[in-house]
Amino acid sequence: MKLMLQSYKLLLFVFCLFGVTQMQAQRKNTSYINYIDKYNSIAVKHQAKYGIPASITLAQGILESGAGQSQLARKSNNHFGIKCHNDWTGARAYHDDDFRGECFRKYRKVEDSYDDHALFLTGRPRYANLFKLNVKDYKGWARGLQKSGYATDKAYANKLIKMIEDYELYKFDSNKGRKNTSVSVPSSKAISKRAVYKTHGLIYVYANANDSFEDVARDLGFKPKDLQKYNEVPVDFPLQKGDVIYLQKKKKKADKPYYDHVVQIGESMHSIAQKYGIRIKNLYKMNKKNDDYVPEEGDVLKLR
Repeated sequence: MKLMLQSYKLLLFVFCLFGVTQMQAQRKNTSYINYIDKYNSIAVKHQAKYGIPASITLAQGILESGAGQSQLARKSNNHFGIKCHNDWTGARAYHDDDFRGECFRKYRKVEDSYDDHALFLTGRPRYANLFKLNVKDYKGWARGLQKSGYATDKAYANKLIKMIEDYELYKFDSNKGRKNTSVSVPSSKAISKRAVYKTHGLIYVYANANDSFEDVARDLGFKPKDLQKYNEVPVDFPLQKGDVIYLQKKKKKADKPYYDHVVQIGESMHSIAQKYGIRIKNLYKMNKKNDDYVPEEGDVLKLR
């Protein structure tokens, strides 16, 4: 009887684990994954040639074309929502967007749309400052695209960032999408500069330029997977200089007097959670939002 009960518990555990795995898999949009698999090589090639982050190209392609399923994408091979403008001499198509019957560029094949997207960004002065950013700074690129007027959507930058982080598109910004297996051993001088701070009752450090969770873990005697767990990020998540890295589990709600937060351009639920040292799932729960929610500039989120 005891053996049967143990077997039942094991079976129940495996079933629950399978169920959780299935739920997590279902959260990933299959059409997005297929789109990424199909076009990531073009995005990587354009990063090397034009200096546009591959993650940004892919995220824009997915959002602007509905992962290649929008009418504009299917009938006109336009994956980036680029309108005709005065300098366009190629084929045209007309679709409703901000206004009825707007003129959009039409391409012979999808690859032509990708090429024109690169030329569109590199050839216009209003996007020039983007190319001064580090190619791995997808957050800076997302904010810059919105501020430069690429799209009228007030949540455009935040949608790009969420797409990049949810589908780990940042991996394509480094070493052509392959995992970088090289390991650099920090010098004793670098270790001595790893200052530890405390705020919101939590201990943390700031990321240095070209840092990784492996570097921080090695310097401070942690396991990388523990730091990734505390900061709620997947393996290979890229760090940028100044990012907060918590050395312990975050809180369920923000400390007083932080009651709410007004969303800014380029913020995600993860970056907001990091800012106040709270867990992402609690931030969603407090605001009665599901995983698909993208914070829009001006939204007010509860923190406790």
